[in-house]
Amino acid sequence: MKKTFGIIAIWLAIVTTAFSAFAQQPAATPQQPNAKPQQPAATPQDPQCTAEAKTALYNEFRKEFKGDTAKANLMAKKWLACPEVAGEEQVSTYLKNFVTLYEKADRKNQVFDLVYNKKDYAKAFEIGKAVLAEEPENVKVMLDLGYAGFAAALENKNTFVADSIAYSKKAMQLIESGKAPEKWDPYAGKEDALAFLNNYIGRLTVQSDPSTALPYLMKVAQYESKLKKLPSTYGIIAGAYEAGDYAKLSAAYKACCEGKDETPQSKLALENINQVIDRMIDAYARAVALAGTDAANQAAKKEWMDSLSTWYKYRHNQSDAGLTDIIAGILAKPLPPVPSPITTLPTATPAGTPTSGTVSGTPVGNGPATGTTPVTTAAPATSPAPATTTPKTAPATANKPKTTTPAPKPSPRRNHRSQ
Repeated sequence: MKKTFGIIAIWLAIVTTAFSAFAQQPAATPQQPNAKPQQPAATPQDPQCTAEAKTALYNEFRKEFKGDTAKANLMAKKWLACPEVAGEEQVSTYLKNFVTLYEKADRKNQVFDLVYNKKDYAKAFEIGKAVLAEEPENVKVMLDLGYAGFAAALENKNTFVADSIAYSKKAMQLIESGKAPEKWDPYAGKEDALAFLNNYIGRLTVQSDPSTALPYLMKVAQYESKLKKLPSTYGIIAGAYEAGDYAKLSAAYKACCEGKDETPQSKLALENINQVIDRMIDAYARAVALAGTDAANQAAKKEWMDSLSTWYKYRHNQSDAGLTDIIAGILAKPLPPVPSPITTLPTATPAGTPTSGTVSGTPVGNGPATGTTPVTTAAPATSPAPATTTPKTAPATANKPKTTTPAPKPSPRRNHRSQ
């Protein structure tokens, strides 16, 4: 890659003398009969380290160091790999300084290469942390390390999860405050980068704390990026609702209300559970709709459809009437936000919510959720009238986010380097 680093200009004052001293060295000549042997002549030399070869390397370095600094650095390192002989001290010192400064300035490019090309995540974190120690607001390196920890976790290497989350959060803060990298590569731009950063945090968090992960996963679907159109984005949102808020509310309901007469407290708990279930239905419907007929999505689509059908029937008196229409029209509707807890009962009890009797099992409501406007707000007109008897037990689904189809990795754009 052609790149001139400003920091190298510091050494321009040295280079004139160094060039002159080295360029004027005479080529090796045959030994005179009584001449004192020179040091290198005592042992056989590597053909790459003869005086002529080193002069050629140095001349090539002089040609490239103001333009293709990567190539100049390579020439310098080849020269320095040879044994140093008397009279070369000044040149040697200059080249060592050049290599040190070049490689320090080039560390950011090294991080990119280690992450996206070599997939050496441990080395990327080692170098990236050194860069960030000196440049604590380097957004580009944070973006690269955010992905590196996520990619490593996909390979069941969880060493860098905490660092990946921390760098992703910091990068988001800096980007949202107006900072930007010199190049967004491999991301398409600001929104694409923010979507992926939220995705890394959400997916690295969802198994251990689905409720905390949910807001990040929701943001993924709000930015204009390719993630917004992936079915897995919504499948994992539904799974996070199910494993997080639904599981907590369902457990709380069982603890306070199962097997007891219905009370205002139990009815309120039921309302909060129902609005979360409606969000799950919405997200599963989006996943199914986006999966379409793509062969790569069919296994996951079946799982999503099974969950969608189960929860939809659960909310509609075991009828799936109207479900096909909901799937067909779901993408035209905005994704509903994470619901706020309902703290007071609606003035009118929704149809189907039991008003007396004993409640057993996990609660289910047949009326609309209140306090928000989920996509599924009431039983379709063609469905049987909602039951008014004891609610049925909730579906026994696994409270674990489904991650069948992982989010795509950002694909690096190839930089055209001069060789």
